[in-house]
Amino acid sequence: MTTPGVDGAVSELRPVPERRLHPVTPLRRAWAPVAVLIGWAVHDPDQAQRQLTRLTTTTLLLALAVLVPAAALYGFLTWWFTHFAVTETDLRIRTGLVFRRTAHIRLERIQAIDITQPLLARVAGVAKLKLDVIGTDKKDELAFLGEEEARALRAELLARAAGFAPETAHEVGEAPSQQLLRVPPGVLAVSLLLTGATWGTLAAAVVVPTVLWLATESVWTVLATAVPLFGAAGASSVGRFVTEYDWTVGESPDGLRLDHGLLDRAHETVPPGRVQTVRIVEPLLWRRRGWVRVELDVAGSSNSVLLPVAPREVAESVVARVLPGVSVPPHASLSRPPRRAGRCVPLWWRGYGLAVTDAVFAARTGLFQRSLALVPHAKVQSVRLSQGPWERVWGVADVHVDTGANKTVTARLRGAEEAAELLRRQAERSRTGRKVARPDRWMA
Repeated sequence: MTTPGVDGAVSELRPVPERRLHPVTPLRRAWAPVAVLIGWAVHDPDQAQRQLTRLTTTTLLLALAVLVPAAALYGFLTWWFTHFAVTETDLRIRTGLVFRRTAHIRLERIQAIDITQPLLARVAGVAKLKLDVIGTDKKDELAFLGEEEARALRAELLARAAGFAPETAHEVGEAPSQQLLRVPPGVLAVSLLLTGATWGTLAAAVVVPTVLWLATESVWTVLATAVPLFGAAGASSVGRFVTEYDWTVGESPDGLRLDHGLLDRAHETVPPGRVQTVRIVEPLLWRRRGWVRVELDVAGSSNSVLLPVAPREVAESVVARVLPGVSVPPHASLSRPPRRAGRCVPLWWRGYGLAVTDAVFAARTGLFQRSLALVPHAKVQSVRLSQGPWERVWGVADVHVDTGANKTVTARLRGAEEAAELLRRQAERSRTGRKVARPDRWMA
C-alpha cells in the first residue's frame, strides 16, 4: 500500500505492531465500578445507609453476584481495547470501549518519562509510565507494564526523543546514572518536625473541634471538622515522609534522576533545559541547622520538588547542575526595598530582596519562611510593572517576571525609578539570554 508524500514522492506505509498492557491491568481497572459506588456512599452517607437497610440478605447476595462479574468484565474489556505502538514519529495509544480515543504523542515533544510503582504494583512486578509532553497539562500514561518492559520502553522513547534513529534506539538502553546525594530518613523526619505548617495544622485540628464541641455539643459537627483537619496534618507530616522517603538524586545524560517513596516508589526525571524557576525555601526553624528545600517549576512537567531537605551548600551544588552557569546569590548581595516600602507592607517588607546577575533574576520573599526564586534570563517570557494607588503615593512598584511554566516571580516594592530601569534592562537580558541558550534536547 502506498500513498503520495507532501512533496509528491511516494513513501511506503509499513504496518506497526501494536502491543497490549500487562495482563494484571484488568484487576486494577475492575475497581472503577466499585469506586463509583463507594464515592456515592461517601458523598451521601445517610441516603446510602437508608438504602442498605431496605435490602434483604438475598438482594445483597444477588447484587454482589451481578456486580463482581460486571466489574471483572469491565476491567477485561478496557484492557482488551487498549493498545499502544511506537511508530517512526510518535507513540500511539488507542483506548476506549464505547467511545474510541487515539492519542498521537510526537516523540520529539517528549520531555520526561516517569516510572511509578504503587505498593500493589511493586508486589505484582509491574510499573506505570507517565509521559510529560510539551504543550499538555495532563500526563498520558501506560498502566501497567511489566517492570522490565517499562524500563526498556522508557529508554527507547527517550533515545528516540534525543534524536537516535529508530533502528538503533532500542539498543541504546537506559542512560547510566551517578548518585549525587541521598536524604537520610532521620534528617527528613526531623525536618518535618521543624516545619511550622505541621504544628500549625495539628494545633488547629485539636483546638477547633474542641471549641465547636463546647459551643454545639454535636458529635457530627466535631467529626466533620476534626477529620479533615487531622487529615491535613497527616498529609503535611506523615504523608510527606512516606512520599519523600529515601529521596535520591542521581545525574545522567538525560537529566537528574529522582527516586523516592516508602510505599509507592517513583522514578522521575528533571529534563534538561525545561527548568524555568528554582526556589530555595528556608523555614525559620531550619536556619540554625543550615537546611533548605529546593523546589522547581518545569515546563510541561508536574515535578515540583528537587530536594526535600539538604544543607545549603549541597543544595546550591545541585542547583548548579540543574541551571548550568548559575550560582545562587548570597544573602548579602540581595538588596532590600527602600525604607518607604514599609508604609505599604509594614514589617514584612524586610523579607523582600532582589539580585540580578549576568545569568539569573533572583527575588526573595518571606520574613519567617524565606523563599528565593531564581529565573534564568533565557526562560523569561515577559516582564511587567505594576503599581497600585498606595504604591504610587510612596513611589514604589512591583516588577513581575513571567516564565514558560505559567508562573510568575515578583520583585516586590522596588523604587519607582529602579523598577522602570529594571523593566527595561530585564527585557534586554531576556532577548540576549534566549539567543545564547542551550537547546532543550535530551542528551544534548
